[in-house]
Amino acid sequence: MLLVCVSFPALSWPAVLGWLFLLPIAVVVWVLRTQTTVSAEGLALQTVFGFRTLQWSDIKGVRIPKRGWVRADLVRGGEVALPAVGFDRLQELAAASGGHIPDPFGPGTEENDSPDDGHET
Repeated sequence: MLLVCVSFPALSWPAVLGWLFLLPIAVVVWVLRTQTTVSAEGLALQTVFGFRTLQWSDIKGVRIPKRGWVRADLVRGGEVALPAVGFDRLQELAAASGGHIPDPFGPGTEENDSPDDGHET
């Protein structure tokens, strides 16, 4: 879709706007390269220009910001963004972590499933 959008101005004035064809190429490279691979050993974080691995023992927990990717809080302090990890992959992270990251959807996440109105039944 982005290629179609940049085609009209780029083809109408290619000498000046021909560089617009680089935008869809950059987006494809970003989508294909940016990922987080979850395994029993830890996480492999890959961005367009870098690669980093984290062992489960290095991770204290996760933080979910309002915007952006989930972030891993490190035992030594600081945090690392987990590329392409959103709220929907938290259960996968919890299952692979072997208990380092609690399952937010598992049992015991709610203190009381039924509302307490003070009446006995």
